Amino acid sequence: MIRRLAGSIVEDHGEWLVVRTPAIPTFWWGNFLLFAHALRPGDAIDWERRFVAQFPGAKHRAYGIDGTGGEVGDTAEVATLGVVPDVSVVLTASALRPPPSSASSTATRRLCCDRDWAEALRLRQACDDQPDSDGQRLFRQHKLEEARSLTEQGHGAWFGTFEADQMVCGLGIFSDGSGVARYQSVETHPAHRRRGLARRLVHEASVYATTELAATTLVIVADPGYHAIDLYRSLGFRDQEKQLQLARPPGAALVDS
Repeated sequence: MIRRLAGSIVEDHGEWLVVRTPAIPTFWWGNFLLFAHALRPGDAIDWERRFVAQFPGAKHRAYGIDGTGGEVGDTAEVATLGVVPDVSVVLTASALRPPPSSASSTATRRLCCDRDWAEALRLRQACDDQPDSDGQRLFRQHKLEEARSLTEQGHGAWFGTFEADQMVCGLGIFSDGSGVARYQSVETHPAHRRRGLARRLVHEASVYATTELAATTLVIVADPGYHAIDLYRSLGFRDQEKQLQLARPPGAALVDS
């Protein structure tokens, strides 16, 4: 849904989809193949061939498996592909419980101007755990430009929590009008964590989504090993399924079987 709203090209090949985002070619999960089944014997070479055919200039590899249990399939094929499986938990809710009220020096609002979006970029830089480089800085900028475009088209909003005009927490939430609203990139500045800022912002965005986007299902995806998943569960999100992504970074290679 998000990729379509953002203008990505989605091509249906039956048991697999191609998702491509020409504007951001280094965005792995904007340029990937999505398969309807887990890896089977012989799939590794076939999947590699299909990826190269669809993305001949790409240095990365990115494959999704459209299941619900996170099953990767044949482990020998995974090894041949040279990919690292990443399993996330998909959580949903129809409405969220309000977090406990607390005195705070922060203010929350939707981003609305160049200065706000510049603060969002600064926050993303502070939260990014990838090595800093010209390419990574350009990628961050492109992703936020995409998010801003989605808000300006009326598909949702990006929220920020500000303290003394500095954005210390942020997230997006978007919908295509189908009743489903998807959270994007919940981020809290490393110096401002453990203050309940994300909890309050996730709840505030849910109110906006259910009232202004007419959403009946809120969707958020979380790392099962990171503490944020407990925050989402405490607000009323419940585990629904597992999302499986298989990626190989630039520089790695297919294992010759």
